[in-house]
Amino acid sequence: MAGPGWTMLLLLLLLPLGSLVGYGLQKQQMNLSHKVIGEPCRSHEECQSNCCTTNSLDPHTLCTPKTILLQCLPWKKPNGYRCSDNSECQSSCCVRNNKSPQEFCTSQTIFLQCVPWRKPNGNFCSSHQECSSQCCIQLREDSPFRCMPRTGILAQCLPL
Repeated sequence: MAGPGWTMLLLLLLLPLGSLVGYGLQKQQMNLSHKVIGEPCRSHEECQSNCCTTNSLDPHTLCTPKTILLQCLPWKKPNGYRCSDNSECQSSCCVRNNKSPQEFCTSQTIFLQCVPWRKPNGNFCSSHQECSSQCCIQLREDSPFRCMPRTGILAQCLPL
């Protein structure tokens, strides 16, 4: 009783089902070709996590996991690493921490301030901002400016 019309109808009904099965296999193969976390990548699309960023001091990019908030964040330097900008550091604080001009990632204060190293009392200075006491003065007219401790009841920057 299965005439040519019924056979054709049956084939037409199975055709969409076959194309869906093929699409599912194709999609599964596409996902298998995506890279896992830790593999080198060039773009987000290459990674299963859809996140391709720098993950260390090495300039190469790797597939990395997204954060809990589904953000794709690059690796940032921990405290003690050399830096040239606040954005390079986990602490968002890149400052001098000694006499050398080189800057390093440093933790912020409890008030979330990024305070650079300042010269101790007795060092030569040219402005108040250079001194840990915030006081750069000349003791005599012919002497150089030096960092001095603040004095008096109101802790003012006055010559001794």
